[in-house]
Amino acid sequence: MKVTLVSTVLNEARSLPTLLDSIAAQTRQPDEVIICDGGSTDNTIDLLRAERRFPLRVIEHPGANISQGRNVAIAAASGEVIACVDAGVRLDPKWLEKLVAQDGVLRHQVVAGFFLPDGHTPFEVAMGATVLPQLADIQPEKFLPSSRSVAFTKAAWQAVGGYPEWIDYCEDLLFDLALREKFGAFAFAPEAIAYFKPRSSLKPFFRQYYLYARGDGKANLWLKRHLIRYGTFLIGVPAIALLGVICPWFWLLYVIGAALYLKRPYQRLRPMLRGLGRSAFAQLKTIGWVPIIRVAGDIAKMLGYPVGVRWRLKHKPGRF
Repeated sequence: MKVTLVSTVLNEARSLPTLLDSIAAQTRQPDEVIICDGGSTDNTIDLLRAERRFPLRVIEHPGANISQGRNVAIAAASGEVIACVDAGVRLDPKWLEKLVAQDGVLRHQVVAGFFLPDGHTPFEVAMGATVLPQLADIQPEKFLPSSRSVAFTKAAWQAVGGYPEWIDYCEDLLFDLALREKFGAFAFAPEAIAYFKPRSSLKPFFRQYYLYARGDGKANLWLKRHLIRYGTFLIGVPAIALLGVICPWFWLLYVIGAALYLKRPYQRLRPMLRGLGRSAFAQLKTIGWVPIIRVAGDIAKMLGYPVGVRWRLKHKPGRF
């Protein structure tokens, strides 16, 4: 079966060479690559058109959002199997080989690859440990892949109506949910790894998680998780402070809560610290960033979710 690798880009001139190099280095080459550009104003198009190491087709679709860009690329694909990747990633050389067999036949209508942070600075490493799952955290039968590392049949894409073009964030999650409802649990290929660069500072990270939560609100996703977050920060934290005035022993609940809140991020961080070398200062900075990132991410989500809910109540979109 023919395999088409697709992606959509917008002003990715800085990160694009890394992606293109990693596509060229694949042990199992895609039969074709189709990339949709959403209206780049840098030299993204020039870089794409200069690529000669593999068959690459560029489609220009100014104004397209991520879903529209992916759908345009997939619609133009001649392959029966679609391998999807995001801009800004570096693919493991065996990424496509592990997603699909050499003959292109999938083990399932959908095969979920995996992704890992490619962080280098203390903030990037801390962010990866704080908010991103590691393989040990994954339950394969429940895992919903990011579209930076996934393969599916074109027929499956058609069966669920493609990526939802009405939403700007969480589009790949809605696509996953539609596929899982239609075809059941996905196959999991943990060795099909896409490495991506986390946000490099607190401000873009905060905006990213605000937009993620806004997308949750628009799509009516994870209500229970968001309610628990509101309950913890708006009821639980103040309540402990009031109880601490009555009895100082209640302040220990903050210590216990903080330990539970930060336990998994620090467990993930421990092996990552070795990648920072022997600099004790860099390691301490990384350790210190973890609680800041965790709290900032939760605040961003609490701000973003009601904005998305308001949008949903106004526009009343479909389920997927």
